[in-house]
Amino acid sequence: MSQTRHSHRSAPLHGIWVPLVTPLRDGEIDLNRLQLLADRIIKQGVHGLVVCGSTGEAAQLDLAEQGAALAAVLEAAGKRCPVLMGISGADTYAAASKALQFDDLELAGYLVSTPCYVRPSQEGLRRHFEVIADATGQRIVLYNVPARTGVKLELATARQLAERPQFAAIKEAGGNLQQMSDLVEQTPLAVLCGDDALLFGALCAGGHGAISAAAHIRPDLYVQLYELVRAQRLDAARALFRRLLPLIRLLHAEPNPAPLKAVLARQGLLRDELRLPLTPASAAGRAGLACAVDALMALPGYPPESFRLPRVAAVGAM
Repeated sequence: MSQTRHSHRSAPLHGIWVPLVTPLRDGEIDLNRLQLLADRIIKQGVHGLVVCGSTGEAAQLDLAEQGAALAAVLEAAGKRCPVLMGISGADTYAAASKALQFDDLELAGYLVSTPCYVRPSQEGLRRHFEVIADATGQRIVLYNVPARTGVKLELATARQLAERPQFAAIKEAGGNLQQMSDLVEQTPLAVLCGDDALLFGALCAGGHGAISAAAHIRPDLYVQLYELVRAQRLDAARALFRRLLPLIRLLHAEPNPAPLKAVLARQGLLRDELRLPLTPASAAGRAGLACAVDALMALPGYPPESFRLPRVAAVGAM
């Protein structure tokens, strides 16, 4: 195992991670645009990237396309940034087989969601994750997202899974700050907020970071928010989050990632193209997004290479 692979496989699962959209062009993945987008986000100081999450329309990509997307992002990221690969599906053994195919790649781990549609018991969930873990040497980031899958990963089940060190983190997207706080206090898991609108509260409750779709837009400001909370500069962090929140709400007002792709297309970063059953954002939605994005783009940049207190204070005081 190379030193680079070792460093990525043991990279802290903390900070701001961006679950990349998948750029499309005439129905096919635009790998060049995907690499340019990954490079742009990395340069703004994020702590990690996720490929083939729900924001990446993974459910609409076949296995070959997912592998191509992952290879392209790994090439773009190089030694600069760790990468998680999304694993999902209602068939436990198919998901385990998929994980096995990527097992030798230079990954930070797998983001594994609860299975959709079948609504298993908590025992079924536990065994689902354990079977996938048994198939791979990679770390597992649990993904609790009941709004998408129809089933909730209960705290007790997360605690059971966390007894095995391979389960290293959880993306908690259940819309419940108390659940996030309980996970922080009662498990050794790194707790990553998966609800963008709850990000400030989650960080203040001890959360270790976020996997944030909204952080595609001004990633540097999400890194700044994370650093402000870590430094206990909560007034400045609260003020900054208030500036982020209007766009966050609009980005989730229609099915993700349609609003996000509309914004990125307006910025010239990709085509406003999705795969059915997803459709582009509405005209009214795009109009609201344009105003919110313009306001956010006017904020001063945050330099990830140094934590400059005077500059941070200036942004937070707005």
